[in-house]
Amino acid sequence: MQVLAGRTLVIKTKFPARITETIPESKIVNNYGDGRYEVSVNWGFKEALTLSKLNVKNVPSPIIRDYKWPRPMALTPFDHQKETASFLSLRKRAFCFNEQGTGKTASVIWAADYLMSIGAIKRVLIVCPLSIMQSAWQQDLFKFAVHRTVDVAYGSADKRNKIARSAAEFVVINYDGIPAIAASMLDKNMFDLVVIDEANAYKNVQTQRWKLMRKLVREDSWLWLLTGTPAAQSPLDAYGLGKLCVPSRAPRFYGDYRESVMQQFGMYRWEPRPEAEKIVFEMLQPAIRFTKAECLDLPAVTHVTRMAPLSADQRKYYKELKDQLLLESNGEEVSAVNAAAKMSKLLQISGGAVYADTGTVVHFDVSSRLKVVEEVIDEASHKVIVFVPFRHTIEMLHNHLTKAGITNEVIHGDVSVRNRTEIFKRFQEQPNPRVLVVQPSAAAHGVTLTAANVIIWYSPVTSTETYLQANARIDRPGQRNPMTIVHIQGSPVENRLYSMLQGNINNHEKLIDLYKKELVET
Repeated sequence: MQVLAGRTLVIKTKFPARITETIPESKIVNNYGDGRYEVSVNWGFKEALTLSKLNVKNVPSPIIRDYKWPRPMALTPFDHQKETASFLSLRKRAFCFNEQGTGKTASVIWAADYLMSIGAIKRVLIVCPLSIMQSAWQQDLFKFAVHRTVDVAYGSADKRNKIARSAAEFVVINYDGIPAIAASMLDKNMFDLVVIDEANAYKNVQTQRWKLMRKLVREDSWLWLLTGTPAAQSPLDAYGLGKLCVPSRAPRFYGDYRESVMQQFGMYRWEPRPEAEKIVFEMLQPAIRFTKAECLDLPAVTHVTRMAPLSADQRKYYKELKDQLLLESNGEEVSAVNAAAKMSKLLQISGGAVYADTGTVVHFDVSSRLKVVEEVIDEASHKVIVFVPFRHTIEMLHNHLTKAGITNEVIHGDVSVRNRTEIFKRFQEQPNPRVLVVQPSAAAHGVTLTAANVIIWYSPVTSTETYLQANARIDRPGQRNPMTIVHIQGSPVENRLYSMLQGNINNHEKLIDLYKKELVET
């Protein structure tokens, strides 16, 4: 396909009538005499959209020619981001399977903003995990669509409804917030485009979550589903995505689909058929995918923040401890050692388990944080390391992942050198474990763990050296994949510590300053 003078598309085809009878501003300009023709088409949005519907390959969107790609001055759109935005802007129903860390949120924002600018859509609903409503979507909307109005629908049902019915052009909501605005969505055609991020949350057609979304998305709605790991666990996981987004490409009944992609051995064992991958590929179309390895213009390491709000009990005890520490420090000179020790108590509460004065461990509800860990593991293309500073929290996370069916092993100070060596070897050379749960001080130096390309910091450490050395476990010779470092945070002290760690600040005065700021700010 050629673009002439930035205004005309020239397409080679054996079936010119398909185009000329559908698009008024088109005509045959060449007959090769061997059954092939050249057709010229005006390069406008409506024409490009029609060509896309006719399944003409590699149709460029006018976004490439006309859009200004709003962004902070220091940032430049990557080629794969532009291509992704172009692809999405010409497809009312589409899948984006770009891997985690490739910047697909910016591509989606640009595509949606372009559609708004030409009047194709007016409002967008972004459905995503609670952990990335603000840290990813809201922040990126402020970066890449600063001229648009944005609101986050979080809180009471009345508040969510008020925001959903507001004039905000982009509304961000988490999966579990959808029921609160369902009646409003059914009553009014409030959103022209629905974007579902980490769409594997909608893989099961039997859930009320899936059934409600199917009911809410109109036939004429734009719908884009995003996930870096489609059908990662089983071909069966693809059915809900396909049935929701492009139902015409999915079998009518789940049982028929299961028979086509799985074969049964004995009473309970099912295994994928050899042709399953092809069937899944055909069903999950139209789709675009870039892996991090393909994005040569990406930085080698991407840092991501995921939010995990504190539970009511955590907030209560966090505040009580801050008040107590403030009284204790009144008029006293605070050393760096004392500051780190006192902050560790706040970090323990944030992580979900804290040592009481009696020596027992008090556990808090950290379901939101555990959910974030599972989300990141689910989206990861390779193995994952979770760094957890506190021993009692390690055991809690290990048990949770095991119950969730995620193979994992644990490294902490009480694991013998011999056992550590065996665990590291298995992690590097065998399919399982998929996840290592590690106390940073027990594996921060000298170990190569390049089987993983994702690190999750369950909560931060107070030492920049430990932080940098721990991250270096995957950033070593032998690493063949771009890497992602994920910071989970829910409390102010975690936010401040991550900023310090990423800024490579490691002097005692800064640690003391951080501690003092944490105590005096509410």
